[in-house]
Amino acid sequence: MGYPVQIALRYLGSKKRAFVSVGTAFAMLGVALGVAALAIVMSVTGGFQEQFREKVLGVNAHVIVLKYAIHFRDYRDVMKKVEKVPGVVAVAPFVINPMMITHGDRTATGVLLKGVDPEMMPKVLDLPRHIVEGSLEGMRKPGATPPESPREVFPDFREGAGKSGKNESEGTGKKQSLLEAIEQQIADDKAKDAYGSLDAGTTDLATLIATGAARDIASKPAEAAPAKTGGGDDIIADLIAESAPPPQGALLPAGNVTPSGGFTSTLPDDDVLPENVDPDPCRSPQQVKALPGVVLGRSLAKRLAVGLGDCLQVTSPQIGMSFGASGVRPPIAKQFRVIAIFEAGFDQYDSKLVYTDLYEAQAFYEQGDSVTGVEAKVDDIERAADIAKDVDKLLANGVYHTMDWRELNHGLFTALLIQQIAMSVVLTLIIVVAAFTVIATLIMVVLDKKKEIALLKAIGASDDAVLRVFLYQGGIIGVVGTALGLAIGWIGCKGLAAYGFPLDPKVYFISKLPVNVRPTEFLITGAVAIVICLVATIFPALYAARLRPSDGLRAE
Repeated sequence: MGYPVQIALRYLGSKKRAFVSVGTAFAMLGVALGVAALAIVMSVTGGFQEQFREKVLGVNAHVIVLKYAIHFRDYRDVMKKVEKVPGVVAVAPFVINPMMITHGDRTATGVLLKGVDPEMMPKVLDLPRHIVEGSLEGMRKPGATPPESPREVFPDFREGAGKSGKNESEGTGKKQSLLEAIEQQIADDKAKDAYGSLDAGTTDLATLIATGAARDIASKPAEAAPAKTGGGDDIIADLIAESAPPPQGALLPAGNVTPSGGFTSTLPDDDVLPENVDPDPCRSPQQVKALPGVVLGRSLAKRLAVGLGDCLQVTSPQIGMSFGASGVRPPIAKQFRVIAIFEAGFDQYDSKLVYTDLYEAQAFYEQGDSVTGVEAKVDDIERAADIAKDVDKLLANGVYHTMDWRELNHGLFTALLIQQIAMSVVLTLIIVVAAFTVIATLIMVVLDKKKEIALLKAIGASDDAVLRVFLYQGGIIGVVGTALGLAIGWIGCKGLAAYGFPLDPKVYFISKLPVNVRPTEFLITGAVAIVICLVATIFPALYAARLRPSDGLRAE
């Protein structure tokens, strides 16, 4: 150990031979507090990131494949392709749609019903690990099958349908020709005032049927119809059958229609239908046991006041026109049995997500065996983005879109990263302020030790040796202060983790302050603090090194 280190250690003490001087103690304390604050904040912000990632990946997959189309019926082929991508552990299909859930007098809207395969889902999601009550047993009914695809509403123009299309075109042409002939015949009859009760401009078939004119035309001899149509009587009869109202008495109700209390009776306040008209499966325990199962979050279960084995109703809120077989989509209501309750620790999921069998979720919409997407689990979540790109290359046809878990929650994790960087930069300023204390301390030491510095130079000490004396002194202050700060930060993080500082889950989405102590962040914090302290010693050290012996001894 050279004499510059010995002199630096000596200068750390006071004139009264105390262990350290007051200035040195305050400089070390300032560095320690800055390092401790930065270490604690980085651990807390890192804990937020870790918690959110854990919660997100607990109920969501690492990679998701979606399709730019209304239907995704080829998902089984896509799953086989995705399974072959290196790094993919397991794949599973899913359906997710907004629903309304009712239990008794309580209703929850904006709930996301996610249909999953009970056998494939545990290999992709961590949901079973978050289940606090019940199990996944009973989610799928025995013998359940995917819903059938709806019948096509539009004409089939594929190859092989030409013959039937030709016949239909010929029939349509015959009917059109006959309609023109009927209108011409009616115009001639009107000119002769054959139907005086009709308006002179009326020629529509519905009005003629209502007045009996069309039946008169149909009852005329076949030769009255134009020869070019051929078989006019049959087509007229078909037209009349299509447009005419039902036979008399067909729409009349059977039996006595008089109310039991007479026509002056009043309707009851509660519209209660008989059991045989509107059966309620939730009333029978045997029927409830046979219902398909659902898994919902703890917050949603408390909101609906449901427990294991309770029956609840899920209703699709979509009403209106559709391209399905019916043309009009009424709301669909289905009953389910609560088989499990999960707690992901993320209020956004615990209060909004409901899991059920894939086939049951598909039955809410007229799309048959179609899914929303395919989700996959990878062996390394940090490589999820690269694996998603590999899947994109494999399915590169412009129809499919692949996202990893970061892209799926881009806004959340970007906000957390910006918050961590901003707070770290702000708290680093505390260390910078402490570095000014180090500068002030060293300048005071240099001014106080001017005569000694001059004597050292006079007996042969080089400028470099003097420079190292004060660099060592600033470095010792930085190292000791940083070590003390890291110790205080570690103790503070452990205390926060043990105490579990409570948070409002409606605001922060989690119930307590997360703390994640990572050695890498502590090492980075310590290295930054030591570098700042060393940089702060450069100016006082250079001033002392450039001091001439005559300047130090002139006052003497």
